[in-house]
Amino acid sequence: MKKLSIAMLSMVLAGSMLLTACGGGNTQAAEDTGSDTQQSETAENTEGGVLRMGTNATFPPYEYVDENNEVAGIDADIAAAIADKLGMELEITDMAFDSLIPALQSDTIDIVLAGMTVDPERAEQVNFTDSYATGVQVIIVPEDSDIASPDDLEGKNIGVQTGTTGDLQCTDAYGQEFVKQFDNGPLAVAALLNGQIDCVVIDNEPAKNYVAANEGLKILDTAYADEDYAAAIAKEDTELFEQVNTAIQELKEDGTIASIIEKYIPSDGGSEDAAA
Repeated sequence: MKKLSIAMLSMVLAGSMLLTACGGGNTQAAEDTGSDTQQSETAENTEGGVLRMGTNATFPPYEYVDENNEVAGIDADIAAAIADKLGMELEITDMAFDSLIPALQSDTIDIVLAGMTVDPERAEQVNFTDSYATGVQVIIVPEDSDIASPDDLEGKNIGVQTGTTGDLQCTDAYGQEFVKQFDNGPLAVAALLNGQIDCVVIDNEPAKNYVAANEGLKILDTAYADEDYAAAIAKEDTELFEQVNTAIQELKEDGTIASIIEKYIPSDGGSEDAAA
């Protein structure tokens, strides 16, 4: 994502490109996705209720705040399709990424769809559904950086979003003293532009947006890590877990999830304006 002044970067963060900061507490009822999918047989115990989804809307194109100040993106559309399957109304709450699992555990929300990676540490705290998408962690650096691959990160100041896979893996690999945590991706990119850190480790799709909006940055050809995204549900909420997992399986089988992902990440390499 031309190299921006701080004022200009703030304008970009406020727009649909870099979106709003974490923890905005923005709650909305999702619009009907227009899917003609039939309700799942598992919906009979939930029909008529509200499915409370938590996310962190600074992760385009999976979740971002659109021009109407509503959470949009891949995860919002998938959640709307799940809610439709279960005969429920979807309500979305935007919060800090590292607040999502505690919110599940405190029954503040029912489900997390936030480009959340399945990993053993998180799996001890929540139940993960079948994966609905895959992602790649990449490294953003200045174009003149001496960092050419993950092998060059030793001793570097690495920017990450707090609580994300990049945060967990980099902290484990390089030590907390070399990992600089930020509330969201845009803040990490701003720190990179200002020379406060040497690189940013983040998911490939939002990385593309950040680099496209900022002259002088690039994504290394070598990926940092591959990952699977899944919905997270509280351990004790086994009935909802089974219903949501069945809905995701059906939405994968009938092509709904593939079409949603294609809408935001076209296979020809293009992207929609809302997610760019």
